[in-house]
Amino acid sequence: MSLFKARDWWSTTLGENEEFDQGCLSVADVDNSGSGQDKIIVGSYSGVLRIFSPHVSKAGDGIQAEDLLLEVQLRDPVLQVEVGKFVSGTELLHLALLHPKKLCVYSVSGTLGNVEHGNQYQIKLMYEHNLQRAACNMTHGPFGGVKGRDLICIQSMDGMLMFFEQESYAFGRYLPGFLLPGPLRYSPKTDSFVTVSSCRQLESYKYQVLAVATDADTKKEIEPQKIGSGKKLLADWILNIGEQALDISIVSFNHTSFSIFVLGERNFFCLKENGQIRFMKKLEYSPSCFLPYCSVSEGTINSLVGNHNNMLLVYQDVTLRWAAQLPHIPVAVKVANFQDMKGIIVTLSDSGHLQCSYFGTDPSLFQAPKVESRDINYEELDIEMKELQKIIKEATKTQDVLPKIEKEDDLTILANVSPVLDSVSQAVDSAVESEAVPSVTVKFCIRTRLHVQKTVLSISVPPFLALTQDQFIFYSIEPGMSKSVSVSVFLKGNCPPSDLEGSAVVSYSTPTELNPEGVPRVAQCTFRLPLRLVCLPIQPSKAANHKLTIDTNKPPVNLVNLFPDFVERGDDDQVSVLGFQLLAGQKVALLASKTSQRYRIQSEKFEDLWLITKELIVRFEEYFLKQGIKDFTCSFAGPIPLQEYFELIDQHFELRMNTDKYEKLLSERALQFRAIQKLLLTRFKDKTPAPLQNLDTLLDGTYRQVIGIADATEELQTGLFRAFVKLKTATQLIILLIGLWQKLSKDQISILESTFLTLQQDGQELGWEESVDAALSHLLKTCLSKSSKEQALNLTSQLSIPKDTSKLKKHITLLCDRLAKGGRLSLSADSGSQQSVLMPGFSVNSPISLGNA
Repeated sequence: MSLFKARDWWSTTLGENEEFDQGCLSVADVDNSGSGQDKIIVGSYSGVLRIFSPHVSKAGDGIQAEDLLLEVQLRDPVLQVEVGKFVSGTELLHLALLHPKKLCVYSVSGTLGNVEHGNQYQIKLMYEHNLQRAACNMTHGPFGGVKGRDLICIQSMDGMLMFFEQESYAFGRYLPGFLLPGPLRYSPKTDSFVTVSSCRQLESYKYQVLAVATDADTKKEIEPQKIGSGKKLLADWILNIGEQALDISIVSFNHTSFSIFVLGERNFFCLKENGQIRFMKKLEYSPSCFLPYCSVSEGTINSLVGNHNNMLLVYQDVTLRWAAQLPHIPVAVKVANFQDMKGIIVTLSDSGHLQCSYFGTDPSLFQAPKVESRDINYEELDIEMKELQKIIKEATKTQDVLPKIEKEDDLTILANVSPVLDSVSQAVDSAVESEAVPSVTVKFCIRTRLHVQKTVLSISVPPFLALTQDQFIFYSIEPGMSKSVSVSVFLKGNCPPSDLEGSAVVSYSTPTELNPEGVPRVAQCTFRLPLRLVCLPIQPSKAANHKLTIDTNKPPVNLVNLFPDFVERGDDDQVSVLGFQLLAGQKVALLASKTSQRYRIQSEKFEDLWLITKELIVRFEEYFLKQGIKDFTCSFAGPIPLQEYFELIDQHFELRMNTDKYEKLLSERALQFRAIQKLLLTRFKDKTPAPLQNLDTLLDGTYRQVIGIADATEELQTGLFRAFVKLKTATQLIILLIGLWQKLSKDQISILESTFLTLQQDGQELGWEESVDAALSHLLKTCLSKSSKEQALNLTSQLSIPKDTSKLKKHITLLCDRLAKGGRLSLSADSGSQQSVLMPGFSVNSPISLGNA
């Protein structure tokens, strides 16, 4: 139970399925009883008028029958309820009801009852006005400074202000630039009307200006010079508040100055009579209604603000003084006097919850029960502790972000790559300089055991490969049904891809009883494309600049068995040499030794070795797995070809620097171009012509420079992306060779991949060189550190493009050197810990990392 809660003094619920809004509530002594006791008048959009006089004999009593003075079903919905001196010849209060097409003024009177049923109340129609336009809201007051009576102003939905001098219609005026109606209030001190326009501006119009302005018989914009009588309607003052207003209130108390309060969607404004801001308060919630009222402190005004969090807050100017919880969201709030209770807060919700409450504290009467003393059974506690520890251990076995799903997945996706290439190639718009660009069909099958909806299949392949279609949408799949789609993959860019693995992701929703929209889920799968998609068989060439030798622990294998799709099988053929022509690259040769267990891969370009080397190892593993041999291993004797790798790094870095230089130059020329444009525009607008001073020639020359630099920058960006893919290809080859060289585990290879392959593409703010250098520095200062001093060095927190690649190349060389000396990669917390061991040449206190021992 909240301590700060609005104390319920009296409450009731009005009707069933009725709607209420801001203007449906009013509080006044509408029956002119003279007792000083207010009545609550409520009108609904269903056309029901109710008048209440709350009486509470004992706290906690519900509504009594005599509390409802009057309930009348009217023909039209009630948009707004107001009480004022609306009848001529008398200063008694009357009730005005605004309907969509009618304004009705009633008198409320009561008759003393002779029996226990109490007094009888009735309403009498004094007069009514039929409206030609749909009404939105109204305001009333002594327009023009009249004494002893109130006039009424109604705002229509099309922006017309209709003025009624009690029983007669006075005139109508259209608001300038009107689009949608806003709140409207009358200021008696300045004799003006304040409203908020669709431009989110607070506007004030003098009553005298409205009275003498152009008559609004028809909504036509007539030219001022054609009008014989009347003046153009101008606002007295305008203030831009930057948001739509929910309500306006104008107050003036004895000890405070005249103030205009405006409740916006996110701010609360208090203005002076001339439109200057006295103060404003930024709200951290969505308000629903408000009411300024008199404060006990001199010079301040209190305000009640209701919000959509069921809260009612009290502000003294901009300071929050109290906050209370309500059982509903208030759309209207008033302050009334009942019996001996003064200052009762009356709130109304949009569903008809009417409550009279007051602020106070509601202390909790809960007392904790006494705990019975009992003997502790340590054996039972020990058993319970062991069970809990077992549950915790099982729960912390896996460190996955998402929990493992033991049951069958709701939806599964399978990818089936065709074993043969398409008979008719589906390649389109390919930049490959080849007579024929092959394509291969991949079929995806989606199966589900539940009803799923909003299913989207997205397929992705490495750069320079392309799909005939990369996305499919299925709005609904029934349980047990399957959906199949087929796409073709082909080589589109004039550069070999860095990998032949693609992925498919299915996002879908499974609707539940609590969430009909569905719970979002994801399923995914990977597929491997054939090598024939990117290369063709050719006659091998034994001469090459770059060579790699892979050793195995098994006898030599006939290359026909490894690459049957590149060699036609003959009778007793022993093939030891194969040639591959990459469609977007160089020739690659594969040579198998007839006597030893070695295989050589060679090519004119270092990065072109990757696809054939990776394919060779994958096919080795598949071949020996079919033979039932599980102890097959590959190795690389070394050394790691770092010099060739460093050349690719330098090429990529040089392109990055040139691209950055050209982008800065393009920015400078664009700035110069805009400056010349501004100067020319100023010259052309000048009333006294002045010579251009060759500004037009300078503009034309600058334009040509901008176009030329932009074309060069675009070419550099294309070349940079191609260089990045080549660098990524060579990086994967280096990681593979290091893994074979040092016989690294899968976890250690994953660490290397996360170190070198941190980015999928170079960005303007972060590039490959600085991100890899930061990751290498972390490894060299943790698990591959030589001493505790290296571990104590702090890494720079900000990454920026380096001046050159010397530091990066030094760190890569250090990584290989420390791995060769026995260092091991690990990300565990204790991987960098130092332990004292006794070794020759070291004292007992000399710390040696076990990872480097």
